[in-house]
Amino acid sequence: NISSLFHSGSRSSKTFKPKKNIPEGSHQYELLKHAEATLGSGNLRMAVMLPEGEDLNEWVAVNTVDFFNQINMLYGTITDFCTEESCPLMSAGPKYEYHWADGTNIKKPIKCSAPKYIDYLMTWVQDQLDDETLFPSKIGVPFPKNFMSVAKTILKRLFRVYAHIYHQHFDPVIQLQEEAHLNTSFKHFIFFVQEFNLIDRRELAPLQELIEKLTSKDR
Repeated sequence: NISSLFHSGSRSSKTFKPKKNIPEGSHQYELLKHAEATLGSGNLRMAVMLPEGEDLNEWVAVNTVDFFNQINMLYGTITDFCTEESCPLMSAGPKYEYHWADGTNIKKPIKCSAPKYIDYLMTWVQDQLDDETLFPSKIGVPFPKNFMSVAKTILKRLFRVYAHIYHQHFDPVIQLQEEAHLNTSFKHFIFFVQEFNLIDRRELAPLQELIEKLTSKDR
């Protein structure tokens, strides 16, 4: 059962960054529970659809937080294999290399190792998620006008962590018997971004074949 996998915490005691909690009793918490229940049915296409009468921004927010937590945990299980030595560059196979810039602290993209890049990336995402003006957790506080573009940037960057894990660290994933867990998480992520058109096709190129394989069974 995928939700117990994600929430048991027994899979990896070593979480990469602190988990971002959605406050219990809040509407967003109800939405998260709804998402988990539909996921449990195993129909991912259904699970990503906007529930009737819900606000799209809020739905995207809740799922973005959930994907951050999932990727955080998945990457946390393989940090021993992703080192300055093994991954001096942040890459997704030989054709794709990522340089880090966040537009504020680091304006000009820098080349850095994968662990450093992922640390920058996850810290940056966490700062966005913790910003109440961007991701309001209180009921009735409106989302900012630029919310969708912020969410798209976050998801685009989170995708790169999946891409790096698949291309550079799939062997340890198999050794740790995390393969089904990684595939389900990634498939859920892809269905979600496809449903709301959140990541440009060009950005998905490093995992295009895998995406086709994972999604073709569920047309």
